[in-house]
Amino acid sequence: MSAGQPLPHESAREHVTGEALYTDDLVLRFPGILHAWPVLSPHAHAFVVRLDADPAMEEPGVIATLTAADVPGEGDSGSNRHDEPLFPAEVTYHSQPVAWVLGETLEAARLGASKVNVEYRALAPVLTIEGAIAAGSFHSGPHHIRRANAGEAIARSPHRITGELAIGGQEHFYLETQCAIARLDETGGIIVDSSTQHPTDTQEIVARVLGLPRHQVTVQCLRMGGAFGGKEVQANPWAAIAALGTWKTKRPVRVRLPRNLDMALTGKRHPFLAKFTAGFDDRGVLRGVELELYSDGGWSLDLSDPVLWRALFHCDNAYLIPALDAAGWVCKTHKTSQTAFRGFGGPQGMIVIEDILDRIARTLNLQPHEVRERNFYRDGDSTHYGQPVKDAARIERIWTELKRSSEFDARLRVIAEFNAANPHCKRGIAITPSKFGISFTATFFNQAGALVLMYRDGSVQVNHGGTEMGQGLHTKIRQIAAHSLGVTLDAVRVMPTRTDKVPNTSATAASAGTDLNGAAVLDACRQIQARLIPVAAGLLQCDEASVRFEEGRVFGGEESVELARVVEAAYRSRVALFAHGYYRTPEIHFDPKTATGKPFHYFAYGAAVSEVEVDGFTGEHRILRADLLQDVGDSVSPLVDLGQIEGGFLQGVGWLTVEELLWDAQGRLATAGASTYKLPSWPEMPEIFNVAFLERAAEPGVIFGSKAVGEPPLMLAFSVREAIRAAVAAFGAAGVVTLDSPATPERIYWAVESARAPSQASAAPATGAIRG
Repeated sequence: MSAGQPLPHESAREHVTGEALYTDDLVLRFPGILHAWPVLSPHAHAFVVRLDADPAMEEPGVIATLTAADVPGEGDSGSNRHDEPLFPAEVTYHSQPVAWVLGETLEAARLGASKVNVEYRALAPVLTIEGAIAAGSFHSGPHHIRRANAGEAIARSPHRITGELAIGGQEHFYLETQCAIARLDETGGIIVDSSTQHPTDTQEIVARVLGLPRHQVTVQCLRMGGAFGGKEVQANPWAAIAALGTWKTKRPVRVRLPRNLDMALTGKRHPFLAKFTAGFDDRGVLRGVELELYSDGGWSLDLSDPVLWRALFHCDNAYLIPALDAAGWVCKTHKTSQTAFRGFGGPQGMIVIEDILDRIARTLNLQPHEVRERNFYRDGDSTHYGQPVKDAARIERIWTELKRSSEFDARLRVIAEFNAANPHCKRGIAITPSKFGISFTATFFNQAGALVLMYRDGSVQVNHGGTEMGQGLHTKIRQIAAHSLGVTLDAVRVMPTRTDKVPNTSATAASAGTDLNGAAVLDACRQIQARLIPVAAGLLQCDEASVRFEEGRVFGGEESVELARVVEAAYRSRVALFAHGYYRTPEIHFDPKTATGKPFHYFAYGAAVSEVEVDGFTGEHRILRADLLQDVGDSVSPLVDLGQIEGGFLQGVGWLTVEELLWDAQGRLATAGASTYKLPSWPEMPEIFNVAFLERAAEPGVIFGSKAVGEPPLMLAFSVREAIRAAVAAFGAAGVVTLDSPATPERIYWAVESARAPSQASAAPATGAIRG
């Protein structure tokens, strides 16, 4: 059987050889295709006073221009608030496209765009969270979650701390940039190939822009070269422009953003500013927390509201906060519209409570890992939004197993000896837990469909609503289908995701791709198999109860036949050999008015131990060792899950240590390429890297007992940040270590300086750039 086997990614060979096709690889299939290039605003905030696109037509090879006058429907690509004009009258972020030019070549389109005349009236931009707060510039908020009376609990606490934490954003930096190709079909409808995580949403936006019913628009996604949330809704405007160009010219149109434009025009992980007050006892046990979270939403609402809600849901991480008052605001700034990113606000909420607990430990001169352990959820506890913490005992079980396997206590002593002997180089070690809720926080997204087709030779085509972005979803779906139907893996083909095969799909996001689509495929497979059982029983002359399907054969008693023979017999008996499957996540609900409910189907738990070495002269650090233990339930595809854990952890390390987004005073993204935006690479890899799955951890009610693995491992990287803080603390007397995120060498250096001379508390000099 295929499920549970450690198989390689279904397209791994094609990825390496270049045979795997992505959206832009389809260009050669469409002779006469036009290429689009945007006319970019030089301001972060301005009114468009006049726009004359006619001069672009003088450039040889330019075929058409696109402006607001060309839109037959609604000229907006906003999924929720309809606040994302494709051709804005008011520019609200630097380089925002105000018009597009279509050319026979990309160079012709680019040169044509440079000739478009645009006059602007510049306005003052808001570029920081602090600036937005001062100006009262908000998309939404405050959103509140409360439990008990936090103010009273803090006032009665023996100890209190107050602080702030600035949390930077993160560039998705998928290998394949945003891309879409649109063309007309023979009926006058539109077909769009798009690098999108949400084909149904892309279909809706294209239909809206063209003023068409949705059945006239088909969206297909072959695969993506990465996405991480950046193509959940932000694939939509580029698909809409391609479709609009096709609608106007009747020719295929390609929109593909080069790297510098992709970084300048697309949203990122939300930067956050947290303000908190915490009350606690002599042992470091929390009594109450008051928390304010401000996210930088950028110029439009996008997915910022659900991102903020998930941050509020996850501000407890794995810890019981008896009294909590958490409030959140989405700030409106004149920057790219920040969007979904792996973890979807959860990491920003979780890092704050980790920061608080470390400060508590150092205030009381206690070990941070001891304070963390004393605050764990226990069996019978509920979250601050009222959901019981199912399997809470797993938190401590994982913690104990990992401390033992990583030799945490012994290494803690060795590190103390090393630090005592080395005045200019210090080591730190930390262990942190993770509790991450799995499901879309918008309840209606927790559904999926599938269409499974079996052919007379016993081979199978599987269509489902999930998209493949390198995370291995198609690999898992293939294994699920093969296992469910009792066929060999090579008998199953997973087809490209298309809105005309499975309609009204949810985005491939929230770590729910396998949970939802896998269960829908299983439902369809069971229907087909149920129809085949009577046919097989007749052929094998056995009871239906004894029929079983294995590796392409059908068994009954002591006899067996090839599955193809049973399928042929079923066909000749006019038995349907296809089925639509459907699944919806049971028993989840949330009321935003009361901020209570059960928004998550289950929690995925994990923990990590990381050891680092910090150079006091430069602020550079090395990760010497990382030990990860993740609860994945009964893995459907262990090799895929291993890769997700390793990759998620390293992406979290990048966010927390080396990836820093900077804007200049005009609102222009200063880190707009790999030369200025540092990505994690081999130097950030732990020198020793151990990853293990929690054993005996099947999750009932989820496909084959598995658990989500896409997002939860990212938060294991908190252990690296906390290990850095431990190393910084070792440079000076005991005391609180304040360290904004990301912990770049500059920030680590100044934190070390503060630790060495706490009475003089060195402050980092201004850089002249705006971080976010």
